[in-house]
Amino acid sequence: MNFNKMGLAAILGGEASIKRLDHEARADALEDHMSKELDAAVTVRRNKGDYTVSELEAIVDKRGYRRGVGKLMVHEFNMRNPEPNRTGSKVTRLAPMTAKPTLVDFFRRRFEPAAHLLQSARLAMKNGASEEIVLACLLHDAGQYLMRADHGYWGAQLIEPYVSERVAFAVKYHQALRFYPDPSVGYEYPEVYYGLFGVDYVPAPHIRAAYDYARNHKWYMDARLVTTNDFYAFDPNVEISVDEFTDIIGRHFKQPREGLGHDNTPASHMWRTIVNPDAPL
Repeated sequence: MNFNKMGLAAILGGEASIKRLDHEARADALEDHMSKELDAAVTVRRNKGDYTVSELEAIVDKRGYRRGVGKLMVHEFNMRNPEPNRTGSKVTRLAPMTAKPTLVDFFRRRFEPAAHLLQSARLAMKNGASEEIVLACLLHDAGQYLMRADHGYWGAQLIEPYVSERVAFAVKYHQALRFYPDPSVGYEYPEVYYGLFGVDYVPAPHIRAAYDYARNHKWYMDARLVTTNDFYAFDPNVEISVDEFTDIIGRHFKQPREGLGHDNTPASHMWRTIVNPDAPL
């Protein structure tokens, strides 16, 4: 879909008016403008023909987005050039999932290569962390396969029926702790966050509240260890297989006999979404 940048500028009152808007207001205006342009385009194309199930399946890898994972999961914008991706890149067709999916199956068929998760878990193991912390590191960003925003909360809810309360706590609260240094364990505010969030970024109130809660909790150090083994696990030259962690997974992850997504827990629908993110509804 082409983006009418000049049209948006005119609606907002010109370049001078745009400069007076904060980042969130600009983003909201951009999203609203694109939504209206998309609606207009869909109206024009609506009567061009219907598709069969097989025809829809055939064009999965012809789209630049996945239909079943919500409007937030479209192509990202380049912060320095906030126009939609026009390169024509498409999503890939996913491998079929096993009939009774295990956590290892998800690592191999949905999370792969999952380099950061695997490196984080190995680093925790190397640093002498307990097996539960190693598992928490292995799963700490799994929520990002559903949603990047508030991924600690998504991740904790995703795994909660299958792990100890301690592991779920560590995954949930690592999100908030990332923004707050702890010199006692050598964790400083990541410089890369200045580029990701802005040099004047202040964490949202719920993040501050979560940090205050976790900081005074008996399991604080569990969540903190996830952050310390999180930020320092980005080595492009290291390749790790999930096979290194199958024993730990077997001891500390309660794999349902029916398979993840088929066991009727409060998180089953989340696993099913990862199995088939191209489902339209």
